[in-house]
Amino acid sequence: MEKEENKEASVSISNNDTDTNDVENDDYDDDDGKHAVVLGPQVPLKDHLELDKDDDSLRRWKEQLLGDVDTTKLGETAEPEVTILTLTILTPGRPDLILPIPLVSDDKGHAFALKDGSTYSFRFSFTVSNNIVSGLRYRHTVWKTGVRVENQKVMLGTYSPQPEPYTYEAEEDTTPSGIFARGSYTAKLKFVDDDGKVHLDMSYCFEIRKDWPASP
Repeated sequence: MEKEENKEASVSISNNDTDTNDVENDDYDDDDGKHAVVLGPQVPLKDHLELDKDDDSLRRWKEQLLGDVDTTKLGETAEPEVTILTLTILTPGRPDLILPIPLVSDDKGHAFALKDGSTYSFRFSFTVSNNIVSGLRYRHTVWKTGVRVENQKVMLGTYSPQPEPYTYEAEEDTTPSGIFARGSYTAKLKFVDDDGKVHLDMSYCFEIRKDWPASP
């Protein structure tokens, strides 16, 4: 049974977790969105702010939760909107590789390439608008030649709307090394919240190779 992680974790590419019964067309979603927490009907955030406005303790709590949100610019939409903006690959001694989402593949179909045996981490940037998003999490699943080599669930948390992007950086990890680790990988990345709303569901390919790609 897959274990859900509720702390920051890296999106590791490891061949130590292979399962020959898992192939690329398996239902990688498992329980994502199928067991959404029932939180009651959503209402626009502007309406939330009007509720119990004469209760000082509730008002202070809402102000603390919302932080620097410009309440004059809140819309009438009840559902939160989460937009994943970029995926940045961080590697010591190399420039940050900032990739806009959706990812763009090269002529070989790869969105990016990593050197085998190299240290790296992933950073996501995203915006939240309209309303508070509760229980935002992502799932990252990776296959090599049809065998699942990575299956990770990471809880990010609850975020209020704000104009500036949020960032989340995974822990540092190391790519597998050796001739059998090199080659093409396929992956799926999905962001979902406690209401079961999917904010991103993306498939892509990447490569692990002997050397870093030449700088453009």
